[in-house]
Amino acid sequence: MLSKGLRCGLTLLCALLGTPVLAAPTVLKVVAQEGTEPKYIPAGIGRVVGLCVDLYRAIERIEPNVVFSGDQQWTPALQALSQLASHEHDALCAVQRTEERTRQYVFLEPALFQMRYQLIARAGDPVTVNNWDDVRNLGPKGIILANRGYTAPGMLERIGGLQVDASASTPAANLQKLIAGRGRFFLHRAPGMQGFIDRAGATTRVRILPTVMATTDVYMALGTHVDPAVRQRVQRALEQLDKNGELARLLRKWE
Repeated sequence: MLSKGLRCGLTLLCALLGTPVLAAPTVLKVVAQEGTEPKYIPAGIGRVVGLCVDLYRAIERIEPNVVFSGDQQWTPALQALSQLASHEHDALCAVQRTEERTRQYVFLEPALFQMRYQLIARAGDPVTVNNWDDVRNLGPKGIILANRGYTAPGMLERIGGLQVDASASTPAANLQKLIAGRGRFFLHRAPGMQGFIDRAGATTRVRILPTVMATTDVYMALGTHVDPAVRQRVQRALEQLDKNGELARLLRKWE
């Protein structure tokens, strides 16, 4: 590794000779959020794939001076959110915008994709749900499992009149609670829902109810400490990916 003095000397020499000095790329630290398929999906020992991994690489191709580092390192989803707020890393992919989060992060336009919320029930449960009133009418027999610390519990509270259990903090835990009969439904998000069920070995034990109960957009979020010039480069890349259809193609790939 070159010493600071030698680097300065080389920079001065390049300037005197008229040779352009290539700036080092800006590294944005990220993490792979556990339990957020298809954003991040385990693919064997030490390997993570998914929509967000592909999106980081697509941005890097458009903006070679921006590099995302850390997407092969697993971190609990709630911890990843708090670490971005405390500037322990720099960016998160596909984050829902809430009033609290707008004070903690900078959200970039355009939206990456729209997230759909659907109910999962046990395979042998003949229940039919067309709207939230159908769930309300079940009373204590209509308990909805939701992930603690995610946005779903707050959304269900705002809808009102529902029986909600948000004591589990991961989708995997809630899926097992559902199978064990400790709730009538599990409210989870698509895209990626069927793949999550399949990888959990629960394909024949649960079923996804077809009604879309709610939708929300998700965005790229950067820490408030990130240089505004870097934010602009990432935003321009996202705009280009949206216009050329690459964002839609990535979503279809991981649907």
